[in-house]
Amino acid sequence: MTSLLDCTSCHRLATFLTDVRQKHADYHARPVLPFGDAKARLLIVGLAPGMHGANRSGRPFTGDYAGILLYETLHQFGFSNRPESVARDDGLELRDCRITNAVKCLPPENKPEPSEIRSCNPYLAEELRQSPDIRVILALGQVAHKAVLMATGLKQSACTFGHGARHELPDGRILIDSYHCSRYNTQTRRLTTESFHDVFRAIRAELPA
Repeated sequence: MTSLLDCTSCHRLATFLTDVRQKHADYHARPVLPFGDAKARLLIVGLAPGMHGANRSGRPFTGDYAGILLYETLHQFGFSNRPESVARDDGLELRDCRITNAVKCLPPENKPEPSEIRSCNPYLAEELRQSPDIRVILALGQVAHKAVLMATGLKQSACTFGHGARHELPDGRILIDSYHCSRYNTQTRRLTTESFHDVFRAIRAELPA
């Protein structure tokens, strides 16, 4: 398997990133690596890097709106040493937690195509294989939920996505679902701070500090 940072398997995404690098020379604009504790028990799976967030900073959910609620919540529940993530060198550290994405490259309009999700899935599958300490997987949104099922070799019908849903996977891990902490979901109150915190209360019940 190609090294993640060197991956250009998805022609549409690779072409788009080339264009982004030309317009924003100071942006990361490459596949975004997972971030956090190598021995973490919690793995958070998002959708894909945001244009001016992870695609700019090179760190998942860093520098964009979606990261505001996520990192505040991680800090409140003891998974982070700081409540805000603004840059890769800001001193933020995750504790017992790692963050990754279903698709590692910025997609146009933040909408990866099904073929791109499938093409990137082996990286998520390999990450899970190499992370025996992971006990809980938090899927932020339905795309992430489906990517986790694919990465673990399960049929899409095996577990139905639902905010706050808890699924026991065959390998003993627990998959927990949440609506994505995107600007759209929080501003429309599809996802509230309290309902997101409820998800993390459930996670803490699985992973006592």
